[in-house]
Amino acid sequence: MNSKCYFCHIKSFEKLLDKNNVSEDKRQEATKEFFTYLSEIKKETLAPEIAKITNRVICKVLNSNDPYSDLKQESNEILLNKYSDFRQLIDKSSDRFDTAMRLAVAGNIIDSIGSPDADIFETINHVLNSDFAINDSIKLKNEISTAKTILYLGDNAGEIVMDKLFVNTISHSNLYYAVRGNPVINDALMDDAELVGMAEVANVISNGDNAPSTLLNCVSDEFMEIYNKADVVISKGMGNLEGLLYNGNSKIFFLLMVKCDPIGEMINAKKNDFVVMQNIEK
Repeated sequence: MNSKCYFCHIKSFEKLLDKNNVSEDKRQEATKEFFTYLSEIKKETLAPEIAKITNRVICKVLNSNDPYSDLKQESNEILLNKYSDFRQLIDKSSDRFDTAMRLAVAGNIIDSIGSPDADIFETINHVLNSDFAINDSIKLKNEISTAKTILYLGDNAGEIVMDKLFVNTISHSNLYYAVRGNPVINDALMDDAELVGMAEVANVISNGDNAPSTLLNCVSDEFMEIYNKADVVISKGMGNLEGLLYNGNSKIFFLLMVKCDPIGEMINAKKNDFVVMQNIEK
C-alpha cells in the first residue's frame, strides 16, 4: 500500500466523525482504536482492508450496523428517476454497448462525492464525449460475445442503477451480479439490488464479505465457485481494483474513474481519468 493511502484514510476517518457530529468523548475513543490498528498494519495490507476497519469503528461509535442506509436509498432513488432517460440515450445510440458502458463508468463518481448531485450528470456528459485513458472495451465486448458465464462485481448504491443499464444492454443469459455480503460504507447490498430491480437482468449474489472490495481470501465459497467458472469478470470501481489488480486473472476487466494519484500510478493513468482495462500481470 502506498504511504499516501495512510493519510487518505486518516482524512476520511476525520470527515466521517465530523459529518456525523460525533461527541468529543466518542471521537477520542474511536480515534485511539483506529490509530492503534494503523500502527499494527503491515506493508502488504490492502487499502480496502483498512477501509473495512474504518467502517467497523464508525459503525461502533454511531451504534448503527448501516449508518449510510439513508444516503444509499437517496442515491438509488435519484438515479432510478432518471433510468428511462438513460435507457433512451442508450437505445438511440449508434453503439449501444459503448454508451451503456460509459454510463456505467460515469456512475463510479458517486462514492467520490458522497451522494449523487449535479456533478454526476455533468460527469455523464463528460464521459460520453471523452477519450478513455485506457480503453480495452473492444476486448471486453469480444470476450463477452463468447462467454458462457459472466460475473459483474458491483460497487456502490446509486451506481448500481447505471450497472443495471449496462447489464441489460449486455443481455447475457448467464450473468451474475455480486453485491457486498454486509453493510460497508455506501456499497451496494442485496436490498439495493432488489430496489433497482437487478434480478430482472441478472442473477444476484452476495460475495459474503463486508470489505469495500473483492478480497478473494474473505469471500464466500458460493462466490468463489462463480468467480472461478466465469469467463469474464467485470469489476467496477477502485475498491474492487485494489483487491484484484495483478492477481494474474486476465478474465478481469476493470471499469472505473481514477480518484487518486496512487491508483493512477499503479495503472499508468491520472486522477480523474476514465478507464476500461484488462487485468495485467505484476
